[in-house]
Amino acid sequence: MSGQKLTLEEIIAVFDICFEVEFSFIKSEEPAQLIVKQSRSNQDFILNLTKRIAATNQELAFQFAMNSSKALAAMDQHMVKAWAMTATDNYDQKGLFPAMTVIRELDNFVHTAHINACGAVLEEEISVLLPFAQGLSGRKLKIVEATDSQTYTDTETLFLPAITALLEESKDNFLIYKASVAFLWAQIQCGTFRVQLDPALNKQLFVSDYTESHTQKFLALEAVRLEAYIKRELPGLYRDMQMLKQKTGEHSELSDDWKQVTKKLTNIKASVEDTLHCLNLIDDNDCPAPCCYQGTLKLDKVDAVMQKRIKKEKAYFRVALSELAIDAKKNDTDDAVETEIDSNKKFNVKPRVHEQTDVSGVIELELDGELMPLPEHVKQLITSIIVDFGEIPPEHLYAAGPGEYDLKKYDEKQLDPNDVWQGTYHEEGAELYNEWNFKRQHYHKSWCVLRELEIKPVYDDFVETTLDKYKGLLKSLRHTFEILRGEDKLLKRQVYGDDIDIDALVEAWGDAKSGMEMTNRVFTKKHKVERNVAVIFMVDMSGSTKGWINDAERESLILLSEVLQILGDRFAIYGFSGMTRKRCESYKIKAFDEDYNEEIKGRIANIKPQDYTRMGVFIRHMTRLFSEVDASTKLLITLSDGKPDDYDTYRGEYGVEDTRQALYEAHRDGIHSYCITIDEQARDYLPHMYGAANYSVISDVAQLPLKVSDIYRRLTT
Repeated sequence: MSGQKLTLEEIIAVFDICFEVEFSFIKSEEPAQLIVKQSRSNQDFILNLTKRIAATNQELAFQFAMNSSKALAAMDQHMVKAWAMTATDNYDQKGLFPAMTVIRELDNFVHTAHINACGAVLEEEISVLLPFAQGLSGRKLKIVEATDSQTYTDTETLFLPAITALLEESKDNFLIYKASVAFLWAQIQCGTFRVQLDPALNKQLFVSDYTESHTQKFLALEAVRLEAYIKRELPGLYRDMQMLKQKTGEHSELSDDWKQVTKKLTNIKASVEDTLHCLNLIDDNDCPAPCCYQGTLKLDKVDAVMQKRIKKEKAYFRVALSELAIDAKKNDTDDAVETEIDSNKKFNVKPRVHEQTDVSGVIELELDGELMPLPEHVKQLITSIIVDFGEIPPEHLYAAGPGEYDLKKYDEKQLDPNDVWQGTYHEEGAELYNEWNFKRQHYHKSWCVLRELEIKPVYDDFVETTLDKYKGLLKSLRHTFEILRGEDKLLKRQVYGDDIDIDALVEAWGDAKSGMEMTNRVFTKKHKVERNVAVIFMVDMSGSTKGWINDAERESLILLSEVLQILGDRFAIYGFSGMTRKRCESYKIKAFDEDYNEEIKGRIANIKPQDYTRMGVFIRHMTRLFSEVDASTKLLITLSDGKPDDYDTYRGEYGVEDTRQALYEAHRDGIHSYCITIDEQARDYLPHMYGAANYSVISDVAQLPLKVSDIYRRLTT
């Protein structure tokens, strides 16, 4: 009977199955005697979770079973599951002893359970916070977890605590994160740290009798100015920030002196200099305590990052001015020979930014009275320089002389991915992705180490030979895609149109006969549909594609690329291969923002078989790339010769289930996935992974180029 409790012997028998070893009666009896007293629902819950943990480590599962009854007495099932999964995550990242510590220190986990229940977790919220931060004007910012759980910025990175749990509801704690991002952005944007650039002003803050109260007073006064800026730029978020102050009890009555200071600092022209001038107008006792989103100032970190960036950006900017001047001089003389310019000649800014807090205005540069066209990277440099200085300093406006700067010393050191095998580095400079463990029914966090590499182009006769080999097919495909581009979509049930919609008319007549009002939507009309399609071709580069399969893949990509130029669809091509979770390599063949040209053709020609096929991590990487693309239709097409496989435990059911979960995540994000394979046994596993209608098996690899083009046409119409 389903409602009847399990006996001691039955629980011990289940333990033997969970641990897949022969446990002695004495060893298994102790936790079993505790579990036998639980309700049947709790028994099922404990035994199921024990089996999942045993898939990771049997000793860890045994310790969980030992403590499970105590855990259920202190927490609900949801929190007990979170406790168990925290232990398995620790096992993945740190080993058995830290995982055991989580299980044994149950009281400590219970003590902090409310944080896990209602708090906002940075790891979960960063996918929303990062686009928000990068969508704000000014310098592009990064967000990382602060090791000391404090909130601050070094002017390039926003540091936030791993968990925020000041309020009872998670949505309010998320708002604290969002308000913190906006406040730190305002510090950077509005010149809070420009005080470091002016020694005279610096002395006003760092006086000889400097104490911590000076910094707290400065931060409190700056908060007034910065919140006024946020109120002007982000009024909705400003209202949320005031609500947070009320919920945290941080609203207080202000003194008359503070009200006078507030009036001055909320002026649209107020600057950090005004904040410094107000320091002596306020007593320490009048200074309100920092609110929940303000964070702290770490001026030593700010200074180190700013000084390095200022030198780098000055060098890059002056070199860019030199290049602009040379291009202008070449255009004037119509001469392609090398040209030198006078490094004493100064560029002029037109117009200057009118407000110090406004760095979003248009900046134009002129030389000898002529406006210079500014490439995007120069505009970004100008924006960043103005964020630091409030203007472009005069010494920046002179073009660099020949050999004045060696820009190589400012480049980030690039690591060789091959060094991973020598142990030089493992995860440094790589992207980390989760992986689904179907036995555990839980993710391995940051498990797969992925590096995106580029394929060097080779300029042989492969492309020319392919185009000649398939010239008849290519002509037919071009004709088909030209028709597809010009197709009109038939819209039914329209108020007016070119023809009668028979189905709608019959329904309307039936409504009229039954006494209902007759609709006027009884026409059809043709409508030209603008295509808004983005597609990634994910190409299997595993070792098993060596030979004719690799040739067919490359030929298919050449033909597709040729005909996609007709449709104007945005497309990207990435190869994938690797060996174990520590070496997952995605090969960039063509990105969305790259034109299809001779270099791209050369990269396609140089696609070569590599190692194994760990598919889940690459699907998650493609999903992330799609998140940066705005398109109504997002399509991920995989060209493969077999099922997911790798050198380690990834092969078999584990790899299939991880790939299926990754495809589900992609579908959740609005991405339609389709697989084209030549594996004759694919019908055994592809329906489970992709669904019954989202794959094609091609028996004759020679037909792959034709089939791929035909499938693409059907998927995008």
